[in-house]
Formats: sequence, C-alpha cells, structure tokens
Amino acid sequence: MAQPNAKIRLHVAADLGPSLEVELVRDKAHYLFGVMRQREGDRLLLFNGRDGEWLAEVVSARRKTGTLRPIEQVREQSESPDLWLLFAPIKKARTDFIAEKACELGCRRILPVFTRHTASERVRTERLHAHAVEAAEQCGLLSVPEIAASTRLETVLADWPKDRQLLFCDETGPRPPAIEVLRRADPGPWAVLIGPEGGFSADEALQLRKMKLAHPVSLGPRILRADTAAVAALTLWQSVLGDWR
Repeated sequence: MAQPNAKIRLHVAADLGPSLEVELVRDKAHYLFGVMRQREGDRLLLFNGRDGEWLAEVVSARRKTGTLRPIEQVREQSESPDLWLLFAPIKKARTDFIAEKACELGCRRILPVFTRHTASERVRTERLHAHAVEAAEQCGLLSVPEIAASTRLETVLADWPKDRQLLFCDETGPRPPAIEVLRRADPGPWAVLIGPEGGFSADEALQLRKMKLAHPVSLGPRILRADTAAVAALTLWQSVLGDWR
C-alpha cells in the first residue's frame, strides 16, 4: 500500500476508482478550496464507505465546484463493529456531541429515540449526519454511521431484531456492572440504550425488562449525564466485545 503524503480526508458520495472522476458539490468545494486553500495538483484522501480510501489529486478547483481524480487505493474497505446506539435526545449541543462521539467510537448506526421523559422535541437528522461526517473524516474511519430518523422508543422495541442484544443502562435499582455482563456475553450484533435525563418511565422500564435480549446494567456508583453515559457504555462495549480487543 502507498504511504500518502496527504493530511486532508474528505467523505464523498461518488464511486471511487482509478478511471473515475469526482465532481464536488458546492459545500465540499468551498471547504476544500475556500477554507483549506487546496489548488490544482494538490493531493488528499477520499472515502465513501464502499470503496476503501483513495489518494486523489485536484484536477480543477473553482469557487463553487471542482474535480478530483482518484490515483490509487491506500486502504481497503472494512466494516465497523455491528453496534448501534439508541439515545434520548437532549439539548442541541450535547446531542451533537453524542452523535460525534458515537461515530468516533465505532458505532454503525445511531438512533435518536423519544421517551416519556425526553426533554427535546426535535432532532435535526441532517445536522447529526454532518457532525458524524466530520468526525469520520478527522479520525480515519472508512464509513459514516447511519443516522436513523427519530422515533418513539416503544416503536423501536416492538420491532426489535431477534438477533441483536441490548445493553440497557438502568439507574433505577441495583444492577450488575456493565463490564461483568459484557464479559459473559457473546460477540455479535449489539445495541446500547441511553435513557433521558429524567430516566425511563415505569412502563418503558417494564417493557425493556421483559425483553429476552435486553441486559439491564449499571455504569457505576455515580449518576452520569446522558452524553457521558453514552461515551462510557460504548467504551466498555468496544473494550470487551468490539475492535479494541
């Protein structure tokens, strides 16, 4: 594999290959040529979540558009662990933080879920996707996680996949530590569920505890903010069952 001398990574939607050129949309062109001051002949790295990572060259640079030419593949495509994050949206900046860190920590899918006590009333999926793209570009990922449309928690649980384990972070009573549960568990499809700042309602907690695939766990002796809990739970899962092993 080549050792590219390129510091900029850019996520694009186009196919990548040695005979394909990539036409930049306006926001990508503005970032590359207006913000990063790239010019014709400069080189950068491209990825699209399908074709691996490619070293590419700027063929044309204009204010509102531009063309890039892939030169050679420097990394083959690989998949992140089959891990989802379900979380109740909170204040805008902290919801952005959760999406960004879930991407950095290797989640494949991010699902905002509304619960009985969710304080936020709206989730801007396109905003979360933009944060996930930026995080993937900066931390060397080859894919951007899917940002699912927000929905009700009970709707998600009613149609829960039959092969996906669920780590249910439950602060309502004595629960086994998350790391102990994970050490006894099998790898495979998993999801982490982080509740709202007001906690789950009694009906929601009961629905979760009735699920055979749900594992109620504790994240320690302190009550964590939702964004901190998401990072803590994802870190534990990656350390025990994910690609940090």
